[in-house]
Amino acid sequence: MTQPNAMYEDFVVNSIIGEGSEFIGEFKVDGLIRIDGKFKGLIDTKGKVLIGKTGVVDTDIRARIVVAGGTINGNIYASERVILLSTCKLYGDLVTPTLVVENGVFFQGKCTINPHT
Repeated sequence: MTQPNAMYEDFVVNSIIGEGSEFIGEFKVDGLIRIDGKFKGLIDTKGKVLIGKTGVVDTDIRARIVVAGGTINGNIYASERVILLSTCKLYGDLVTPTLVVENGVFFQGKCTINPHT
């Protein structure tokens, strides 16, 4: 059973890389990160990664949950779930126990659905 506090934490944004911003480096965060700008490097979180439709990332993403609406050049490793929104373009591999793909997604890579990720 999900605790009410845990559900609330899924919506609290700890860090934002806004539209028009660029960040290069390694980003480690325990909560939620939202990317609407450009990011190049490594993302590692036990929380959630949101990539808005204007977000462009050149990275491997390791997270519990990934919701993507922008462009990703790299691999996604999610321990719980990945949601690819209709505006998403993913150029890389994907490993997750649960995958949701909206109509219109562009995906070039391998997909591994693994309940033991």
